[in-house]
Amino acid sequence: MHVCVGGASRETGLISERKFQDTGSIERKPGQGRPRATTATEDRYLSIIARRKRGDTASQLSRDLYAATGTSVSRVTVSKILHETGLFARRPAVCVPLTSTNRIVRLAWCREHRDWSMDQWATVLFTDESRFSLNTDSRPTFIWREPGTRYLPSNVHEIDHYGEGGLMVWAGIMLDGRTSLHVFERGTVTGVRYRDGILEPYVRLFRGAVGPEFILMDDNARPHRALLVDEFPESEDIRRMDWPARSPDRNPIEHVWDALGRAIATRNPLREPSRK
Repeated sequence: MHVCVGGASRETGLISERKFQDTGSIERKPGQGRPRATTATEDRYLSIIARRKRGDTASQLSRDLYAATGTSVSRVTVSKILHETGLFARRPAVCVPLTSTNRIVRLAWCREHRDWSMDQWATVLFTDESRFSLNTDSRPTFIWREPGTRYLPSNVHEIDHYGEGGLMVWAGIMLDGRTSLHVFERGTVTGVRYRDGILEPYVRLFRGAVGPEFILMDDNARPHRALLVDEFPESEDIRRMDWPARSPDRNPIEHVWDALGRAIATRNPLREPSRK
């Protein structure tokens, strides 16, 4: 056995020596080895349809290629080809749809508050409700996109409504403080529940601690703008911040919800919780 191995090694050495004498190199020439399963034209076709239909899976793109050219390749091969063209499967960014009026009002709000000092922002209690679910789909949606293009319009999914189920929570944060996390036991948040469960025990307490400069930031959700809810801040001399419609991303408490979602995921690794 040892002699055979040594003989094979000497034979390989002789082949390399002859190759060096003939070509001046022992490197393999480009193109040697297993031939590619697709042509350059088919690679371009895959790249084009992946950009046109970013939500298609590699298996769907493989079927499209077969229907168009008759070339059959695996989903792994499709992924490799798309990686070579700079496309990778990533989760899309999600946002709410904005009208031109929404954009104008949001811009006006930013201009109005861009020169606020830290002392002014320190008086604002940013609040929000968020729904978390532990029973999300185990097959999250992915799209094909290039690195660094997460927030391009073609890579953003607009969602105008969310599904039911899960656990609804509320919280508020300030520069120098925060409320406790309030969990709604069951059902939806109504104006009565918002006033009795949030405004009276939490917001009124912070108003008393901060003083007359206190500002409450709550968004334009229907329970927040109910008539009985509007009457409570007036009776308690609580100032409310005007908030542009469809602007959840401007609320810094969104970072809290992101951290909470990640914490839930570590406690239940078999399921990935979603924030709704």
